[in-house]
Amino acid sequence: MEEAGATTGEANDLQSKTTGITITIKFSGRSIPVTLSLDATIGDLKSLLQPLTNVLPRGQKLIFKGKLLVDTTTLRASEVTGGAKVMLMASQGLHQGDGPILKEARSVPRRVDNANRMVNEKTQVRIDKNRLERWKVTRVVALSECNLKAIPDEVWSCGPSARVLDLSNNSVRDVPAHVGRLSSIQKLLLNANAIMDESINWEALTSLKYLTVLSVNQNHLTTLPSALGALTSLKQLHVANNKLTGLPTEIGLLTQLEVMKINNNRISTIPACIGDCNSLIEVDLSSNLLSELPETFGHLHDLKALYVSNNGLKSLPSTLFKMCLQLSTLDLHNTQITMDLLRQFEGWESFDQRRLLKHQKQLDFRVVGSAEFDEGADKN
Repeated sequence: MEEAGATTGEANDLQSKTTGITITIKFSGRSIPVTLSLDATIGDLKSLLQPLTNVLPRGQKLIFKGKLLVDTTTLRASEVTGGAKVMLMASQGLHQGDGPILKEARSVPRRVDNANRMVNEKTQVRIDKNRLERWKVTRVVALSECNLKAIPDEVWSCGPSARVLDLSNNSVRDVPAHVGRLSSIQKLLLNANAIMDESINWEALTSLKYLTVLSVNQNHLTTLPSALGALTSLKQLHVANNKLTGLPTEIGLLTQLEVMKINNNRISTIPACIGDCNSLIEVDLSSNLLSELPETFGHLHDLKALYVSNNGLKSLPSTLFKMCLQLSTLDLHNTQITMDLLRQFEGWESFDQRRLLKHQKQLDFRVVGSAEFDEGADKN
């Protein structure tokens, strides 16, 4: 019987090594099941938890039976077995994306003024002839913060006279094909609305040959279509605070693009073709789920500012400092990149000189307490 028991124990141990065990991580009101081998280290566990919690490994404290678990120790040595419950505590600021993924809260419905309930849902604001004439004269259709749920038909009557359409801070859901009638539009501002993937007519947008600024911040977009590549005159693309998980490869066709701000999304990879956007001056990728950047970032010779804070980055493209000779602003706050690593990159000294020169020019505008590198890299 003892031999049979030993054999059974060995079999169970072998199964644990092969299939792994499942433990529960308790974090901010959530219970997160994680399956991994008994021979995996606590460091391996923290790496698995990073995309599930948005907390960087060095910001995680794992506690089991009142003891702090050490990164280099295995689950087996830590006596963590199947079904165990481990508490996760997150250090403030050491996160990627929008911050730690907390227990989902109930959404608060938007307050609606009783006086507006009887107003036509299509416009929710009175459009008079004087306003329409003013739009045509100024070439600016200004409709921000007008409590709109749809774009008024009067907008389309502006036709080629309109140069700017600002619909920010409304509740607009649809951008119909009629937008193609604004054939001379240069700036389209759709920030803070209720726009979703299927509710924006991208095919109509591709006919806007003079469009240089497209701003769709703070909506509900999860993807950008391949049609985006047809907007070849685009110089600024703002898609921050959405739910994007990636970028289309056609982004590389936007060779006139100078500013790209896609911060505060759920993007985990950047396509290598970003290197074809060789006019880029400013790129904001902060608060996403990036673990690396493509080497083609070195092709962006005009790049002056790169923001990648609140990501899981452990390194940078090897030629970034060597090839991007205009780069003077680099934000690495809340990443895993250290100063020791940065000093190893070719071209680091030249970049540091440019950065210091820029800070020197700003002395008259703000108080600078230190000339040391303070873009977020740890000292070690």
